[in-house]
Amino acid sequence: MYQIFISLLTFSFRTLYLFSRSKKELMLENILLRQQLAAYQAKKERPKNITDITRSYLIALMDNWPDWKRPLVIVQPATVISWQKKRFKNHWSKISNRNKKPGRKPKSKEIKELILRMARENINWGAPRIYSELLMLGYSEKDISERTISRYLKKFRPEDPEKIKKKQQQWQTFIQNHRKHIMGMDFFTVPTVGLKVLHVFFIIDHSRRRLVHFNTTSIPTEKWVIQQLKNAFPFATAPKYLFFDRGSVFSSKVKKSIKDMGTKPVQIGYRSPWQNGVAERFVLSVRNDLLDHVIIFNEEHLRSLMKQYVEYYNNDRCHLSVGRDSPKGRKVLNKDSESGKIIAFPKLGGLHHKYEWKKAA
Repeated sequence: MYQIFISLLTFSFRTLYLFSRSKKELMLENILLRQQLAAYQAKKERPKNITDITRSYLIALMDNWPDWKRPLVIVQPATVISWQKKRFKNHWSKISNRNKKPGRKPKSKEIKELILRMARENINWGAPRIYSELLMLGYSEKDISERTISRYLKKFRPEDPEKIKKKQQQWQTFIQNHRKHIMGMDFFTVPTVGLKVLHVFFIIDHSRRRLVHFNTTSIPTEKWVIQQLKNAFPFATAPKYLFFDRGSVFSSKVKKSIKDMGTKPVQIGYRSPWQNGVAERFVLSVRNDLLDHVIIFNEEHLRSLMKQYVEYYNNDRCHLSVGRDSPKGRKVLNKDSESGKIIAFPKLGGLHHKYEWKKAA
């Protein structure tokens, strides 16, 4: 019901645009101020709990009015963004808990401590030996299983840190030696105001952190991924290596398609996102720079914002890993005279800016 109300409000505001373009700013500001005034009058003080109707007005105005932040009085702009995140979290929490059946009973603290003790006192003992000892102590198959012990051992006794460090060094050496020929691909998800989930697919160059290709979809499939690879690398432009995680969408057919392009598919290790760290870092950047500050309405809206971000990311955003330059390279501008001024060019609707010298008149 909440999503339908927001959609109706959005449609109404866009209709107002068509019939009164010259006065749209004043009309929208009046609507927003009146809505906040009504909330004040209802409570006779600064309202502690904003109603869903007020929230709906603010979210709908956010998509239709670029200057929506200026007249806000009762809430901060970041609060409007946080409402959408809470709604999305609560929505999926309800879905995941619906018809949820209770699982197995947790194991007793006594058994867990006993497994930990045996693992510490017997370095070479694995799950079968510990399970055998527990059976000799009178515990039955109903109390504990060998598979459960194996899972506990992964928590109690992880792999030797020296071996992990050695594997990381070997992987980093490989990346350093072949960085110019490596690209990574991955997905990340974005929730919408209607509580749907959209997927963003991207391919990024490891050498210059340059974003090579991106696209959005609501249902990622292996055929869709194969088509994106063809669009990204036409006419034998594919890299020598292509890194990706162990997601189910990167199936054997996708790997075969990568090989057909003359590229070696490299699937990273289990729970080792650092092996494709450049792609993981891009996801963090796009969330911090853009997605955490906006509410996505639909796939078209997301694609438009991502297109703007990719242009900003490749051409203007400075990266420490490429010598504080942009992926495509920026020209260093020197001050022409003492009277020169620095002007700011807004990017992504004013979330970020690019600065340049302006010659004096």
